[in-house]
Amino acid sequence: MSDPDKRAQAVALAYDAADGAPRVVAKGRGLIAEEIIERAREAGVYVHESPGLLTLLMQVDMDERIPPELYVAVAELLAWLYRLEHGGDQR
Repeated sequence: MSDPDKRAQAVALAYDAADGAPRVVAKGRGLIAEEIIERAREAGVYVHESPGLLTLLMQVDMDERIPPELYVAVAELLAWLYRLEHGGDQR
């Protein structure tokens, strides 16, 4: 029997400036999480592994904006991804 806490988990965020904050657009465990990750990779979306942030994001309801308490953590992740995709500081 597999431990449910050891199954894959995934949360997908989307950002639209009109929303004011990223929204949870997909989340799941097990096979659903694996499908979210596979589709992200197929679309060329970077998949970041952060167990602590994942635990917090899993508590956000689907199609809801992330809470203000997570703004800094998600903004830092997005800034890091931007630098990664654009090869460092682009002025």
